[in-house]
Amino acid sequence: MSSVEHTTRRGLLQGAAGALSLAAASRVALPGGAFAQGAGPEVKGAKLGFIALTDAAPLFVAKEKGIFAKHGMPDVEVLKQASWGTTRDNLVLGSEGNGIDGAHILTPMPYLISAGRVTQNNVPVPMYILARLNLAGQCISVAKEHMGDKVALDAKPFKAALERKKASGKSVKAAMTFPGGTHDLWIRYWLAAGGIDPDKDIETIVVPPPQMVANMKVGTMDCFCVCEPWNEQLITQGIGYTALTTGELWKDHPEKALGMRAAWVDKYPNAAKALLAAVMEAQQWCDKPENRDELAGIVAKRQWINVPATDVVKRMKGEFDYGDGRKVANSPHIMKYWADNASYPYKSHDLWFITEDIRWGKFDPQTDAKALIEKVNREDIWREVAKGMGVTAPASTSRGKETFFDGKVFDPADPAAYLNSLGIKKVA
Repeated sequence: MSSVEHTTRRGLLQGAAGALSLAAASRVALPGGAFAQGAGPEVKGAKLGFIALTDAAPLFVAKEKGIFAKHGMPDVEVLKQASWGTTRDNLVLGSEGNGIDGAHILTPMPYLISAGRVTQNNVPVPMYILARLNLAGQCISVAKEHMGDKVALDAKPFKAALERKKASGKSVKAAMTFPGGTHDLWIRYWLAAGGIDPDKDIETIVVPPPQMVANMKVGTMDCFCVCEPWNEQLITQGIGYTALTTGELWKDHPEKALGMRAAWVDKYPNAAKALLAAVMEAQQWCDKPENRDELAGIVAKRQWINVPATDVVKRMKGEFDYGDGRKVANSPHIMKYWADNASYPYKSHDLWFITEDIRWGKFDPQTDAKALIEKVNREDIWREVAKGMGVTAPASTSRGKETFFDGKVFDPADPAAYLNSLGIKKVA
């Protein structure tokens, strides 16, 4: 075994041991009595960022329907961000520096920011994950020029198409939204499973979600991974089609999170609890089938996503027209905001994201995943809020073994074995 492989295995095993147990490891506890009966929020507002995507819906709903106000936080601002890079920069600043206190965010980002992996001068900015915002609901879309190649869940036909295109002297590119983020990991997993090395066989580029369609229209990329409504808009404009929904890669996979600056939560623990309660209530509302038409109307508004509601509503209801002749009336891969413990931030899922970011060189092989998860994942606060709401929390911080479309299995008890089973990766 090479020294790097040994280090990787050791670091990952350290990350698995204890990170998934119910007993919280030693951490900076919330001030005693902070959540005492009847104690209200210390402040009435917070600044929360969002990207124009349908999985930010719980924040829109909590604001529009007065749920933040109901929980004692009437002054919460939900502020549109231009890109995930802007979101990161504003989180680093914090609201005291004219930035933001928290955000609808790609689940790996609070880890990357906390570890100083994506911040200026690699300065760590401690973050907490208070909840997951949704499961599934992303897509990988392909340019219309590849329609005849029948690119879908199996990326092997795409590999042949890319090789032909490169042979003709043209560049081939895959777009995602933030290095090491969920969309980056989904498209990398899909490409690698089809024998395409995302670091050697295709150029990966960063494009903000709202700019994906315009960039593909002018031929900037061959494929991209993003949330709705941009995959649907691509089809509406006749520029490309949906190759697959990410739920086909990994059923009910975790996606976005409610991430907050640790300093804000530590300073205002009651306000953090109220904020989380409002988001959880909004998640429950979003997930009711009878609310989906109204939900589509809300997210489509100018101040939120600014698209026609018709570009949102069908996929919200599980009606998928892939744009290449395939149609699914009741997709099992519909985005979930609350069902199947969608809101609960499983530590096992965060361990998968860290493992994949080690796979692609975003984290060092010796990263102590356990320590990082214990610092960032605040499922203990989620449980406290859930108890107050009469919500039953999952029995474990692990969802157990996860099986991917290509047969790979991620066992949270042995992430190193999963990493070693992958054929294409950066880490030795």
